[in-house]
Amino acid sequence: MIKRINLLAALAALTFASSASAQDAVDVAKAKAEGKVVWYTSTPLLQAQKISNQFEKEHGIKVELFRSGGSAVLRRFQTEVDAGRIAADVLTTSDPAAAAMLARKGIFVAFKPKHFDKIPDAAKDKDGYFVAQRLNMMTNYLRSDKVPVADEPKTWDDLTNPKYKGKLVIGDPSFTSLLVSVVGMISKERGWGFYEKLRANDTMVVQGNQQASDMLKRGERLIAVGALDSYAAEDRNAGHPMKTLYPSDGVFVIPSPTSVVKGGPNPNAAKLLAEFIISDEVQKIFPNEGGFAARSDIAAPAGSPPLSSLKILPVDYDYTEKEAPRIKKRFNEIFQ
Repeated sequence: MIKRINLLAALAALTFASSASAQDAVDVAKAKAEGKVVWYTSTPLLQAQKISNQFEKEHGIKVELFRSGGSAVLRRFQTEVDAGRIAADVLTTSDPAAAAMLARKGIFVAFKPKHFDKIPDAAKDKDGYFVAQRLNMMTNYLRSDKVPVADEPKTWDDLTNPKYKGKLVIGDPSFTSLLVSVVGMISKERGWGFYEKLRANDTMVVQGNQQASDMLKRGERLIAVGALDSYAAEDRNAGHPMKTLYPSDGVFVIPSPTSVVKGGPNPNAAKLLAEFIISDEVQKIFPNEGGFAARSDIAAPAGSPPLSSLKILPVDYDYTEKEAPRIKKRFNEIFQ
């Protein structure tokens, strides 16, 4: 059971102890004979497509991709499992609590791919039932050409200031599982009054991180709240004036777990894809595009502060797993 994981203090100190162990073998010949692998993922679409294309090019195995927000991916997967129909071979979401719960139910295959020992202990299951694909920094970012430095929110509570009325946008935890962790922890530590104040500030609610980014790029909103930093980095690389904020009271860093699904139609190709996801080739995609790789031997993205320099807020994944339905319901009640 995942307790109050301090990915967190562990991440902040960058003193992850790795569980060195022999990698599990992959039968590449059988994987190629299967010829296809079905991947359910909340990985940002362009990155997911890039990974799929590289895998197909390297191994000649077609990737059938279902990509959506993390909560939507989990709903589809769980519905199929409940119906006794396993369609996915590999599952990647941004919800460590859900991954741990599904692992306890026996839904995943224990698999330790090559480079498993380079993934921080806080970002994987010790037996290999899931392993992080990437680390997601959840913080705030803004249009630097529209918000003067003097007016930037320095803390989470600053966002409730009436001067930001009509300027804020936030993703919906019913669609994006990363927001379940963020909203769950903020409401647990600060109370739902924080979100009631955001509602009073006319905060716009959109489906997910892509939509929040789009609102800022179009200038319809100026500050993204509790949003995925890699979208801001991607926008900066494309020439948009986006600035990431690192609140003095902390940021969230949440792993995106990948699992091999038990009973999937292409079990060998599934293991090959899961191994490919933490390969050098794929792990370098994330920092090259402004995000953080899962592997501790891959450098942070250029222009981003090292995680050791930031205050990282803990996430109680037992709490978010248990309370997820209530978190989503209460959030939507406030913002209706």
